[in-house]
Amino acid sequence: MGVSTLFRLANDDTITQEVLLPGATLLGVVLSDDKTNISVMSGNCMAHPLLISLTNIDACLRSKSSMHAYILLTLLPIAKFTHGTTHIHSLLQDQLMHQAINVVLSPLKTATSVGVMMSDPRGNLCYCFTPLAAWIADMPEEGLLAGTAMKVSPVTTATSKEFGDPFQHPPCTAVTMLAAIHSACSQCPLMDYKNFLKAMRWFQLNGIIEPCWNLWPLSDPSIFLTPEVLHHFHQMFWDHNVKWCINVTGATELDFCFSIIQTSMGYWAFSDRISRLKQVTGHDHHAVQCYIIAAVAGSIPCKFLIAIRTLLDFHHLAQVPSFTTQSLEKVASSLQEFHNHKEAIVSEGI
Repeated sequence: MGVSTLFRLANDDTITQEVLLPGATLLGVVLSDDKTNISVMSGNCMAHPLLISLTNIDACLRSKSSMHAYILLTLLPIAKFTHGTTHIHSLLQDQLMHQAINVVLSPLKTATSVGVMMSDPRGNLCYCFTPLAAWIADMPEEGLLAGTAMKVSPVTTATSKEFGDPFQHPPCTAVTMLAAIHSACSQCPLMDYKNFLKAMRWFQLNGIIEPCWNLWPLSDPSIFLTPEVLHHFHQMFWDHNVKWCINVTGATELDFCFSIIQTSMGYWAFSDRISRLKQVTGHDHHAVQCYIIAAVAGSIPCKFLIAIRTLLDFHHLAQVPSFTTQSLEKVASSLQEFHNHKEAIVSEGI
């Protein structure tokens, strides 16, 4: 039984300590960014904080804010342009952000190519390489980083109309992305913003011409853009699974079922209506996931219940810190079982 805890790089390469030069050290870079409101009750001031961490730090420690495993690499302001078209504003903002991040990350790209001497906490010098292992972001940020247009997967070639397909679409690799950008740029000059944006949209691109991950050896957006638990699992469950159940059982029935659940010590209690909860946190999402199957059982069709349960299984299994061959098979089996029963959700008109 093989256990996989290493990170993948472009071309399905997996770098281990054994393939490096004697005395060299591998520092897998983990980046994270999200558009954030940096002003409190004083205007609408937004910025992009870019955080950095390392895969050498255990994931259990890295995920705890009290451990301060992430440090602020840079704080990128949201630029405003005077052009009269909103779409052109977004185009210029995206291009400027990638140019700024490219400047900030250039030392890490150089260190990945030729290595750099760094000192460890004990003061010993180490010959280090810094490949990009993961970039944590929500769905809009992932599209911005990958360079894909709205309603297009940032990691595959699937569009919004193909998101429900029961098979995996080909990955949107760095090679195919750069080739599409080159083709779009050859059709229209950059300064002709309106026609240039139309050319980019035809190739399902958002308009960037120099991705910040370009020239970073072994980096590929289809690999380093990994699922983010809060948005891709918990928030997705709240926005979709819970809404599906409310539409079938009715808000009153589901609220009543949650109100009478006898909760154990350490679990959330929902004495009020969950259908109208505001400012729901990830802890609330997780608590509802623990009860949802028991709350809706008997009130929804059997195949509908199986679809909800298997999608929850997929979310839970995908969050394990390390994978084995057997666990990967369970993840794929859960997802396939959801596709086998998802017609029960579609048939309800949801």
